[in-house]
Amino acid sequence: MSTDQPQAPEAAPPTPAHTTGPAADAADPTVDAADPTAGTADFTAGAADPTADAAAPGRLRRIVRGALADIGPLRDIPDYRRVWFGQTVSSVGQQMTAVAVAVQVWDLTRSSFATGLVGLFSLVPLVAFGLWGGAVADTVDRRRLGLIGSAGLAAVSVLLAAQALLGLHVVVLLYAAVAVQAGFFALSSPARSSMIPRLVPREQLPAANALNTVSMNLGMTVGPMLGGLLIGAFGAQSAYLFDAVAFSATLYAMWRLPAMKPQSDGADGSGRKGRASVLDGLRFLATRPNLRTSFLADLAAMIFGLPRALFPAIAVGFYGGGAGTVGLLVAAPAVGALVGALFSGWIGRVHRHGAAVLAAVAAWGLAIAAFGVVRELWLGLALLAAAGCADTISMIFRNTIMQVAAPDDMRGRLQGIFIVVVAGGPRLGDFESGTVATLTSSVTISVVTGGLACVAAVLLLAARRPAFLRYDSRKPTP
Repeated sequence: MSTDQPQAPEAAPPTPAHTTGPAADAADPTVDAADPTAGTADFTAGAADPTADAAAPGRLRRIVRGALADIGPLRDIPDYRRVWFGQTVSSVGQQMTAVAVAVQVWDLTRSSFATGLVGLFSLVPLVAFGLWGGAVADTVDRRRLGLIGSAGLAAVSVLLAAQALLGLHVVVLLYAAVAVQAGFFALSSPARSSMIPRLVPREQLPAANALNTVSMNLGMTVGPMLGGLLIGAFGAQSAYLFDAVAFSATLYAMWRLPAMKPQSDGADGSGRKGRASVLDGLRFLATRPNLRTSFLADLAAMIFGLPRALFPAIAVGFYGGGAGTVGLLVAAPAVGALVGALFSGWIGRVHRHGAAVLAAVAAWGLAIAAFGVVRELWLGLALLAAAGCADTISMIFRNTIMQVAAPDDMRGRLQGIFIVVVAGGPRLGDFESGTVATLTSSVTISVVTGGLACVAAVLLLAARRPAFLRYDSRKPTP
């Protein structure tokens, strides 16, 4: 273990079990057998005893507490708490910036094509710098790399605010800013993600990953709404300025962290110290079947089960709606993901992470297939929310597998590959769903077959990799 890794907090002493009450009576069958009237006496006493009425709310509170997200990492680990708070605030700011850029490009061009190019200008740096950033994260101080990335993102937000205040009205400048912003994000994201196993004890990693998904989905839901309000009231520059200020929380959190220098143990099999190669990361992944299967399961969900490109057609054809309905369809999975993360307290008690990943991805595919045949908007939104909930559960377990089963000197590169999967998978899904809808002249067929193909891919992975089904977090094997 690295000397700069915080020690795990001491576990609280177990709470003594109660020795009285219904559980104790049930454990001792001689109570009722010895006294036939005991049941009546107990009933009468229970009605007269106010503590009996208080027991039910107490049990309900324990059930609710057990279902809610485990906040142990936030409570016990100050470094993680600061990182989580900074990540949440900056995530809200980044989503506000994304809305502001799209609004500015649309106002300047009145072209959907020009607005859509924003995604292309961000995709290429995400892929290129994500892979490179993962390799860099395995060779340098991850804390320093996180500081550089956050400072760069804050500087881009300041430049975006300046161009909006000056009224430059140059679309190319917006495209360039988006590309640079994506590059800084992809460069530092693997470092920030691979810090978590150095900050959080292994037994608390599922809870930490659940809290990270809460942070991400708060940004995806609160950010666009708050951004729209600020842009409408004060202009795009207000969103950019908020984003720039928000990064101060991330910068502060990174500054307070201990050094995160690489732990080179030669686990990649290369035998080389002090340098890392993207190809080494890909080779490592190719020879680690459990890690590889977790990536393939995510790709199956994103490519076959994400009909995002069809939402405009679905809004009109299925529900007779317009742009507002499209917005609801886009937001529904994020809302479901947030709910799933908030009620993730049970996740820490699950050890068969491989089986949980495949079950969650299959649930995603089934929800999407069902979404393709319903024609009630509320039911369609509920199914998309259920799919989002399943996706966040899959993400929590996949991240935990990657963080626990992979050696520290490979985590950065694997996080870089993960960024490529997250960035590229949905784009491939757009192509797949749009192509099938065009070839079959049916949006319904595209959505339903995509969801079922996702389920079929999960069954194939389970058949080909039975060891992944048996993966146990207590004995992690990559």
